[in-house]
Amino acid sequence: MCTQKPPHDYSQQLYDKYRESFEEYITSTVLPSLREKHDEFMLRELVKRWANHKVMVRWLSRFFHYLDRYFIARRSLPPLNEVGLTCFRELVYQELNAKVRDAIISLIDQEREGEQIDRALLKNVLDIFVEIGMGQMDYYENDFEATMLKDTAAYYSRKASNWILDDSCPDYMLKAEECLKREKDRVSHYLHSSSEPKLLEKVQHELLSVCANRLLEKEHSGCHALLRDDKVEDLSRMFRLFSKIPRGLDPVSGIFKQHVTAEGTALVKLAEDAASNKKADKKDVVGMQEQLFVRKVIELHDKYLAYVNDCFQNHTLFHKALKEAFEVFCNKGVAGSSSAELLATFCDNILKKGGSEKLSDEAIEETLEKVVKLLAYISDKDLFAEFYRKKLARRLLFDKSANDDHERSILTKLKQQCGGQFTSKMEGMVTDLTLARENQTNFEEYLSNNPNANPGIDLTVTVLTTGFWPSYKSFDLNLPAEMIKCVEVFRDFYQTKTKHRKLTWIYSLGTCNLIGKFEPKTMELIVTTYQASALLLFNSSDRLSYSDIMTQLNLGDDDVVRLLHSLSCAKYKILNKEPSTKTISSTDHFEFNSNFTDKMRRIKIPLPPVDEKKKVIEDVDKDRRYAIDASIVRIMKSRKVLGHQQLVMECVEQLGRMFKPDFKAIKKRIEDLITRDYLERDKDNPNVFRYLA
Repeated sequence: MCTQKPPHDYSQQLYDKYRESFEEYITSTVLPSLREKHDEFMLRELVKRWANHKVMVRWLSRFFHYLDRYFIARRSLPPLNEVGLTCFRELVYQELNAKVRDAIISLIDQEREGEQIDRALLKNVLDIFVEIGMGQMDYYENDFEATMLKDTAAYYSRKASNWILDDSCPDYMLKAEECLKREKDRVSHYLHSSSEPKLLEKVQHELLSVCANRLLEKEHSGCHALLRDDKVEDLSRMFRLFSKIPRGLDPVSGIFKQHVTAEGTALVKLAEDAASNKKADKKDVVGMQEQLFVRKVIELHDKYLAYVNDCFQNHTLFHKALKEAFEVFCNKGVAGSSSAELLATFCDNILKKGGSEKLSDEAIEETLEKVVKLLAYISDKDLFAEFYRKKLARRLLFDKSANDDHERSILTKLKQQCGGQFTSKMEGMVTDLTLARENQTNFEEYLSNNPNANPGIDLTVTVLTTGFWPSYKSFDLNLPAEMIKCVEVFRDFYQTKTKHRKLTWIYSLGTCNLIGKFEPKTMELIVTTYQASALLLFNSSDRLSYSDIMTQLNLGDDDVVRLLHSLSCAKYKILNKEPSTKTISSTDHFEFNSNFTDKMRRIKIPLPPVDEKKKVIEDVDKDRRYAIDASIVRIMKSRKVLGHQQLVMECVEQLGRMFKPDFKAIKKRIEDLITRDYLERDKDNPNVFRYLA
């Protein structure tokens, strides 16, 4: 029929007849049977008819395969398979799709309300929407999906408005999570996989985005309450849910930051109150309070860092919130001490012998690690460094350090955190002490090899490098004759090692063991070099006035008062004072108290330390001035010309790692550099500076 020459070629007629047979079958049999059924029965009939139709198309297009291969290919007509499906689409689908869609959506809503439905049926019906597009998703998306999404939004909007009124925040989140799980399930069972992101987005929008703030700020169960009551599981759920919606985590991290700040500030307030209740007369109790405060802050950090890592899956937004919260209260002082000083004291207590903290080696390592983490939040890192150096010096010089390994270990941690410049001096101090010990051994060898060089008393000298250590006042104390001999012997020994180094003696840090022959018994007194020099004066005189002592020792007023107070008014009264009052005045007279006794054979007479806090702060201020100068010159050297505002901002940025420079201070330094001809103001615009090479 198809291979004859025209007019005996019936290809076109066959092709048309093929279409007509479908159309006739659909109008006579399929449509009537569908029109008389409704809802689920109609859906079942539709599935059956569609399956039949596909079989019919398959067989008929095979019968007329020849048409497909030649006639259709030559005339570029739609292939037979497509013609068969198009007939169904135009006649059945176009008439019924709205009815079918409503039936499906009503079944989905029934399922949401907990009824059992025939999921396989829905899957088959929805496959028709997909297949009818013959490779395109337009029919599924436009005729079904759009309406289904609208219905979903309306359904969950109704649910959310009821739940938000009745449920607590954790219950609401449980329900929301369950709904999302069910919708996901729905997609895997009968919806097309391309619907999943759109469907979940709708559900999340209605359940979470719309009422996010109301949910998070619920009075007794919102985010604040969950943090307060350590509801770890609920917080994890909150993170999982809110991380799915755009910018959903911002309010959560905001509340987290507020909460941590409030907790930290409460700790500061607590420590303040405790410190003001225990006035300075119980000095060590105040110290204990401050130790406790740092401990509490460390615990707080541990707790919330664990939250960030576990509940909030290490999200950067929460790390930032934690950092900002800690920066707020870590830079508040407690009872007149800055947090930099408190941290340094805390380290000192851990690292020195007989500190109040009794910890195992692992615990010490761990605590030091945490202190260094806290230091990251403190803006005045240079102040911490200076306090730490002072305390490190005391530990090293008076042999108070419990363990060299710990000292080195914290320096390594500080170096990683703040850079090599931060710890170079401290590392120098620790090394210095090792060298000093070697030096002492060499000195002892030198003495045993040179019988002429005999200092007459046992002498230990610690030689230090000036640049590494804090600056100490060195007075020309008039040493007693016995000590002068020692100094000379050591000087001779030192010259044999090096000719180019100058020794400066710092007597204020020395200690001395004296034998005191009192009438009741002979005792050993452990005193400082100053105290020893004063006591040795009484070997040659029975009674001395204040001014005699001052002249013979060649010391300033402050030092003499401290010295004599420790010997005549404190716990151990080695000297008797006239008049016998509790304070020292320049008209007092002193004599040796030969009746002094104590139940111990060996006693240590403390000399009250000078309060160094003021000096530390002054030193740091001075160093800051130099740092600001250097920074300004560095910036100007590379930029040549720069506006005031920009210069200040760049300077703050450069120095921010060590301390927060004060704008006024920067302004002052700029003025100073102008007077010293490093910079000049622009002639036309005084707010612009030029670098002078």
